[in-house]
Amino acid sequence: MTTMMALRHPPVAGETAPTAAPVGAETAARRATRYVFAGIRLALGWTFLWAFLDKTLGLGHATESKAAWINGGSPTKGFLAFGAEGPFQGFYHGIAGTAWADVLFMVGLAAIAVALLAGIGLRVAAVAGGLLYVLMWTVVLPPENNPVLDEHLVNAALLAGLALVGAGDTWGLGRIWARLPIVRRQPWLR
Repeated sequence: MTTMMALRHPPVAGETAPTAAPVGAETAARRATRYVFAGIRLALGWTFLWAFLDKTLGLGHATESKAAWINGGSPTKGFLAFGAEGPFQGFYHGIAGTAWADVLFMVGLAAIAVALLAGIGLRVAAVAGGLLYVLMWTVVLPPENNPVLDEHLVNAALLAGLALVGAGDTWGLGRIWARLPIVRRQPWLR
């Protein structure tokens, strides 16, 4: 009986000849890649969760206790009313502090955080989180440190990548989630 073999990438200068590995076997590079993407997923999930917690409870990092959402503060007013610059300034000033913007923003932060941290619904989280990042990018145009690109666009691209590689399967509940009947019927929920 023969085992099917697959060759790795061609050798890079200074590297030995390609080695054979059984088809379907996980290489060390593939395993490392899974863990790197899982780490990025968890890191981005934490940034969404932290923003939600700080704005809700006023933990004193970016939001003082008196400005906390639970104390009647607005999670959108400060940034949108005083930080908006550029071509969309008027739009953002107009929605700053409105109840619907506050609720939508906070529900979005919480839902994206849960999805990323749990490793479930990454396709939906990538779209929602990517949209949120792009909207935050448009609040301050041009960006402060680069005429076009900043961390908001990079993070939006990372979210898309996480969904494409199934980053919820490592250190997450992605595999279990994918087996749910509704997710099998509606793959966009994956």
